[in-house]
Amino acid sequence: MNAALYTRDILRLAVSIPYQSRLAKPDGTAEVRSRTCGSRVAADVLLSDDGTIAELGIEVNACALGQASAAILAAEAIGKSGDEIAAVRFRLSQFMAGSQDHPGPWANMNHLSAAKDHPGRHAAILLPYDAILSAVKTALTASEAA
Repeated sequence: MNAALYTRDILRLAVSIPYQSRLAKPDGTAEVRSRTCGSRVAADVLLSDDGTIAELGIEVNACALGQASAAILAAEAIGKSGDEIAAVRFRLSQFMAGSQDHPGPWANMNHLSAAKDHPGRHAAILLPYDAILSAVKTALTASEAA
């Protein structure tokens, strides 16, 4: 029997996304959409001198699972590099594909486990990672060009 997809914990996370306002002067910005489910995530980042995320602004228009994923990521993103976030995204995607036993190292990631058997929801869960990684890439590209 499948576990309930929209658990109390998922719904709690979905309404607790930190940094839900766009940044006035970001170093990098990105907006990504899922062709699968229509979810949209826009992200702005301001990077510190060492290339880690110093400030984050995120706007999420997604199902509760996408929102919960965004809440988990946003709570952890400050102080992380793009490489660190990419590694967690890779592990999460491998978990969703059945190649990992646990979704990842951050608090509350275990709540995403119920979506493993629902491939149509995987894109929404990974979308916040894609938006933030794209914003970091834009920021790093801009700093290299300057």
